[in-house]
Amino acid sequence: MQNYLRCSRTVLVFLSAVFIFSSLSISTLSINAETGSGKSNLISLSDKACNDGLCADAESYSMHLMEHNLVTYFSAPLKQLKQGISSDNVKCPDGLQLVLKQSTGIPYCVKPSSIEKLIQRGWAIHVLPNYSNENNNSEIFKTGKYKIQTENVTYSDTSIGYLARPTSEGSFPGVVMIHEWWGLNDNIKEMAEKLASHGYVVLAVDLYDGHVATTSEEARKLLTSFDKNNGISNMNSAVSYLNEHYSPPKIGSIGWCFGGGQSLNLALSNNTLDATVIYYGSLVTDTETLSAINWPVLGIFAELDKGITVDTVHNFENSLNQLGIKNKIIIYPGVGHAFANPSGTSYAPEVSQDAWQKTLEFLNSNLK
Repeated sequence: MQNYLRCSRTVLVFLSAVFIFSSLSISTLSINAETGSGKSNLISLSDKACNDGLCADAESYSMHLMEHNLVTYFSAPLKQLKQGISSDNVKCPDGLQLVLKQSTGIPYCVKPSSIEKLIQRGWAIHVLPNYSNENNNSEIFKTGKYKIQTENVTYSDTSIGYLARPTSEGSFPGVVMIHEWWGLNDNIKEMAEKLASHGYVVLAVDLYDGHVATTSEEARKLLTSFDKNNGISNMNSAVSYLNEHYSPPKIGSIGWCFGGGQSLNLALSNNTLDATVIYYGSLVTDTETLSAINWPVLGIFAELDKGITVDTVHNFENSLNQLGIKNKIIIYPGVGHAFANPSGTSYAPEVSQDAWQKTLEFLNSNLK
C-alpha cells in the first residue's frame, strides 16, 4: 500500500511539473510589447527585443526557444512563407494579429495591444498588400474650378518633386504634400493635381530620392533606410521653394500614413506654417514638443487602427486642447489603417470622400 501511495505521489508531481512547464511554454507564444513586472526567466520576445532599444536580440532569443522546443509559434509564419504564402497573407492564431519586423520583413503574430508600441519603437510595421495601380484615390474626388499645370521641380540640391498649380494669374496658398511609404507615385501626383484644382500651389515632395515601391517588401526597405533628419530637411526645403518661387500668403502640409507622421514632423520643425493635416500618421503627445505648433491641426484617424490607437488619438487631441491649439480630430468608426489607400484591403471609398471633403473645408478655412 505504501509503495502504491509513493507511486501515486510521484505521478502527481510529474503531471504537475508537466502542466507548469506547458503553461510557461504557452505563455511565450505571443509577442507582448508591455514590460512585465518581476524577474521571470521567461521574457516575452518583444520585451527582450525592444525594451531599451535591444531589438537586435530578437532572432537569437526566438532561435533559442525553437531549439529547445519551448514553442511552435515562431516557426509557423516562416513555415507559411516557405510554402509560398506571401507575407501579407500569413495566418495567425485567434487573438493574434500579423505585423512585419521592420528591419527584416519577417512576419510575426502579436497581441493587438502590443502593435502600437512595437510600431512606435521601430520594431514592427503594418502589413499592407502590394500596391496596385488599378485604382487611384483621386478618381473618386471632384475636380475644382481651376485649370492646372504640372511640372517636376528641383526644390533642393538632390530632391525632385511634383508641382501642380493653377494656370490662372494670382497668388494662391501653398501646400507641401507628403507621400505614403510607397514613395512619390502616380496616386500622390494625381492627389496633388486634384488639390491644386481647388486653388493651391501643391508641391508633392520626394523623401525616397526618386525610388518608388510597388511591393510591400520594397516599401519596407525604403522605410528602413529613411533618415528622419534628412526628411525634415527635405520638407523644409520644399517650404522654402514655395516661398521663394510663388510667395504664397499661407502654407500648409498634408500627408497620409508615413506621410501623415512626416506632416507632423514638419510642423514641429518649422514655425512658419499655417495649417497641418495628418491622415493616420504617427503621433506625438508630449505637450512640450507639441507647443512648437501655433496653427490649426486636422487629424483624420481610424477606429480599428491598431498602430495608432483611439487612446493615442485622444491623448494627442487632449494635448492640443491643453495647449490651446485649434484642432479638429476625426476618428472614423468601423475602418482600419490606410482606409484612404485605394490599393489596400482597408480601402473605404465613402469614408475617404468624406475625409477629403473635410480636408478641403479645413484648408479653405485656414489657408485662404
